[in-house]
Amino acid sequence: MIKKFICIQCPRGCHLEVDTETLKVTGNSCPRGEAYGRNEVTHPLRTLTSTVKIKGSDIPRCSVRTSSPIPKEKMFDVMRELDKVELEAPVEIGDIVIKNVLGTGSDIIVTKKMNKVD
Repeated sequence: MIKKFICIQCPRGCHLEVDTETLKVTGNSCPRGEAYGRNEVTHPLRTLTSTVKIKGSDIPRCSVRTSSPIPKEKMFDVMRELDKVELEAPVEIGDIVIKNVLGTGSDIIVTKKMNKVD
């Protein structure tokens, strides 16, 4: 079976075709596209970006992301974990919200500095 993808490893956006049995990748212009195509078939990963509740700030939500890509199939489970989180201002960029979220090896980190408001 052939799966088709658009490579997101660079701005070129190559149209990849990956044979799911042999893992042969065609359509790539560089080695990164070949690796991306194989990974999309065997073990797709994604960086998750979202927000969590925060108290003591002038904005009620704080932006967060995974520190490294996580398995695509765990995205919704991680989102459920984020629904349980409520931070307390102040927070700094890079602060860890959840360490090793669901055993993925990736941390949830803050992506926006949020000051405490009195």
